[in-house]
Amino acid sequence: MPESSPWDDIAVPGADFNVRQVAVGTAVPCFWGRDAGGACLFIVELQGDHAAQYRKSAVTVNGIDVDLRAGDQGQQHLVLALERQVDRDLFEGLCRTLASSLEHATDSASSLAVSLAHIRRWKTFLSGRSQHLSIEEVRGLFAEIVFLTELIDRQMSSGAAVGAWLGPERSHQDFMFGNTAVEVKSLSGAERSSIRISSEDQLESLNDALFLRVYRLSSLADAAGARSLNEIVAAVQARLGEADAVEAFDRKLVAHGYAPLPDYDEPRFVVSDVCSYRVGDGFPRLMRSQLPTGIANVAYDIRLETIAPCECDEAAIFGED
Repeated sequence: MPESSPWDDIAVPGADFNVRQVAVGTAVPCFWGRDAGGACLFIVELQGDHAAQYRKSAVTVNGIDVDLRAGDQGQQHLVLALERQVDRDLFEGLCRTLASSLEHATDSASSLAVSLAHIRRWKTFLSGRSQHLSIEEVRGLFAEIVFLTELIDRQMSSGAAVGAWLGPERSHQDFMFGNTAVEVKSLSGAERSSIRISSEDQLESLNDALFLRVYRLSSLADAAGARSLNEIVAAVQARLGEADAVEAFDRKLVAHGYAPLPDYDEPRFVVSDVCSYRVGDGFPRLMRSQLPTGIANVAYDIRLETIAPCECDEAAIFGED
């Protein structure tokens, strides 16, 4: 969890709430708050009566109480209250991204609709109890999402592209489509040129074609096109369009251990190099079908210079050659 949070400097009141306004340009005022029980709150102030709209679209989320409460002078408050302090980092992520989403709303009714839709989306992340990813896991997930965007760029439908992403489901390879399997790896800009193969199954496939795609990611925050993990996730969600594809994408992110936490606003990466390799005869690899009896749980490194003869054009992966 971050060292400080927006609730740290809000005193617990004797009754009702203490609040501090969120510093974003939204159509309706938003507030960080604490109630008399010490719970962390996020409050959206609405003008008018929105009870019917709320009842029609209300969403329940484990660990967060969502309520529409009467306010003063014809106002209503959408109140999000955190029930478990252990979830504070996830709750902060939800609230910050909600505040950003509300910048695009135009009035109280649209603000309530945006809020409830946002909470519904976050329900997937909150139910997944996502853990903090290591920097290596962040890079690995970033690289897999880059490849996913490349599938979409080549006119694969949103649903098919997300369906092809099998890495979060513990498949032997990260992507499978048609008779092609692709294992995606990432390297940091400063890393030596070798990749880690984590099992004896990773470079063995029943598909007709198996490829290794390696992305070198450089952490260059100010470079043109640099994106954080949160930014590339949000960009893909916006591109997918289809509700079913977005929902499937979010479920796979949760399976990967991801939630849109502020922690993943940094580092910001650029893809500084990409190499593709055809995995077949002559490619150095250990395979389950060829291991001596009794050997299991194999992990090993491959030096990229040794597989240079297997390098291929990316068109081969996407069936364009």
